[in-house]
Amino acid sequence: MIGRLTGTLAEKSPPQLLIDVNGVGYEVDVPMSSFYNLPGLGERVTLLTHFVVREDAQVLFGFLTHDERATFRLLVKISGVGPRTALSILSGLSVNELAQAVGLQESARLVKVPGIGKKTAERLLLELKGKLGDAIAAPASVASHAQGDILQALLALGYSDREAAAALKALPADVGVSDGIKLALRALAK
Repeated sequence: MIGRLTGTLAEKSPPQLLIDVNGVGYEVDVPMSSFYNLPGLGERVTLLTHFVVREDAQVLFGFLTHDERATFRLLVKISGVGPRTALSILSGLSVNELAQAVGLQESARLVKVPGIGKKTAERLLLELKGKLGDAIAAPASVASHAQGDILQALLALGYSDREAAAALKALPADVGVSDGIKLALRALAK
């Protein structure tokens, strides 16, 4: 099995890369979260990989972080979730955003990912509950029940996951829900 590739980034065509490793070109599919953080063409890159062998194809998937690969491997173990669907999930949500969605049991966040319907989202929440925290560090932004409620409120008001998470980090750990929402809205208004 191919576990890691280090070579020169020869081509970038989302979601596929061509990595030249000592004269051998490897086609690697990556989630958009990794794609956006790649170096420029002609530069060296190291990707952790997951090799999938099927009857009709052999596909190599690449990731910049251990967390992404571990999450991908958890996703493909779920019935009805293949490598392409797992790649789509990691392209639509960061690992921490997925962990937050699972921790808060938010199927609505998963349904926003192209190719994920309501039934698949519910299956993902059920199957990943308790497992995702073992594979990655639990996000600090859902450390308390109050912060989970504040996060829900900010998302309901239309703020993105990143904006809401950034606002939560600026809040004191022991803040109440109503005060936390007010403070977060003030921080986001700046």
